[in-house]
Amino acid sequence: MAGESLPQDPRAREPTPPFPEQHQSPPGLEAAMRPRPDFGEQTYQGRGRLQGKAAIITGGDSGIGRAVAVAFAREGADVLISYLDEHEDARETVRVVEQAGRKAVAAAGDVSAEEHCRRLVQRAIETFGRLDILVNNAAFQKPRQRIGDIPSEEWDYTFRTNVYAAFWLCKAALPQLPAGGAIINTASVQADDPSASLLAYATTKGAIVTFTKALAREAIQRGVRVNAVAPGPVWTPLIASTSSAQTIPQFGASQPIGRPAQPAELAPAYVFLTSPEASYVVGTVLAVTGG
Repeated sequence: MAGESLPQDPRAREPTPPFPEQHQSPPGLEAAMRPRPDFGEQTYQGRGRLQGKAAIITGGDSGIGRAVAVAFAREGADVLISYLDEHEDARETVRVVEQAGRKAVAAAGDVSAEEHCRRLVQRAIETFGRLDILVNNAAFQKPRQRIGDIPSEEWDYTFRTNVYAAFWLCKAALPQLPAGGAIINTASVQADDPSASLLAYATTKGAIVTFTKALAREAIQRGVRVNAVAPGPVWTPLIASTSSAQTIPQFGASQPIGRPAQPAELAPAYVFLTSPEASYVVGTVLAVTGG
């Protein structure tokens, strides 16, 4: 598939700040973002690295998850995308995956529920006849200025969505993954450089890093590699639905590169960690932060 050329200067990739003021109700829709995020539809070119594989991607309807789903499909993988209730975004992701000639399944539901996580693994195996890759990418965040502002229920939901879901999905998927399979967890720059206003979210991302490194020691005994990707600021619906309209225009501008990442810029990291080229990469956190 022919793709458009990308700028030689990485600082020049569009769109760059300032962005229009905007805000959505959580979880947000990619279709309503201005400008629309780049998820690689026009640029990502597959090379058959994942031919015949099958993957689950949570939070696969939009943002990083959508970009990864499209890249996996163009590399030859069938994809089940898990999402909460953003049906319009999910349909668009399915369209582009199927356009690449691969099977796509969109499974709505809340990954903060253990039974739903188990059903996702079962559905993937029933549909594709196998499961090779699990990407734990779904996440919840809500900025709060002080620890006293965080309700216990919100703290619990953040952990259930960001950490418990990864635990439940890995617990169900690991016995099904063949040697050569891969698990990728989405961590964050927040694990190393946390913002006070994202106390709950940053804490869960630190937990995901530790979870990744510990599980990697067990899983590699089965021939399954476990790694994580740690994004910096990325232009996704999570930002549009959890940031104030006034902070949106300069989102990502403080990074050394001068802008946030586009989801399409994260996808190659996930492809690499699932591909044969990463056969000796185990328990690693791959930072994609713009500096």
